[in-house]
Amino acid sequence: MIRFVGAKTLDFVTQLGEISLLLFETVRNTFRRPFPRRNFFEQIVKIGWNSLPVTFFTAISTGAILALQTGYAMMANVKGTEHFVGGVVALSVTRELGPILCAIMIAGRAGSGITAEIGTMKVTEQIDALVTLSANPVHYLIVPRVLAGVIVLPLLTLFTDLVAIFGGMLVAFLEMGLNETQYIETTLRMLTISDINNGLIKSVVFGLLITLIASFEGFRTKGGAEGVGKSTTRSVVMICMSILFFDYVLTSLLTTSF
Repeated sequence: MIRFVGAKTLDFVTQLGEISLLLFETVRNTFRRPFPRRNFFEQIVKIGWNSLPVTFFTAISTGAILALQTGYAMMANVKGTEHFVGGVVALSVTRELGPILCAIMIAGRAGSGITAEIGTMKVTEQIDALVTLSANPVHYLIVPRVLAGVIVLPLLTLFTDLVAIFGGMLVAFLEMGLNETQYIETTLRMLTISDINNGLIKSVVFGLLITLIASFEGFRTKGGAEGVGKSTTRSVVMICMSILFFDYVLTSLLTTSF
């Protein structure tokens, strides 16, 4: 038992060190010329634009469910407070649900794709071919993906926030008979710029985690097609766990700082 725990701990520390080194190499190669513009814009489309449908569905469902739950709970327990449902939905979405749900959906959709793509290149020796041609794999493959993730995630989070608030307004208007003017007024009254900024700060970190861990797992893939499948599964699980952990850390830091 002690040997098992020790081995797992050593493996975790080793992976953490390797990811840290990969992050350092990524930052260093970001300023290297020529910058891979074509690959970068391709990743913007893959991670951002192609994720809009699933992000939209997640956001509007989250806003609608949240408004339904909180609205009826307010009506049942504290009479006359149901018109505050707009502010409750806005605060919950911008501070917490928007960034984290958006990140988890992107992790499942784009993160798995990054791992599978780089993992396939690894097992088919295409990455070795890049090295043979004097091309730096980190500069060519990881830098565009990491930069695209860091830029796209805040934009997708803003999109998620707006759609979720709109979904909550539809439910408040159609299901509970609330006035849309009251919904918007309470939203603007209770929501502050710092709430939105805190969510965007989280999304930047989540974008870095998704692309960096996905690329890392792709680079360490071995064992053919089966290995690609295992790396992809491991990547999504590791990303989701990292998102939840850093969400707590960032929430603690941002709550005590502002």
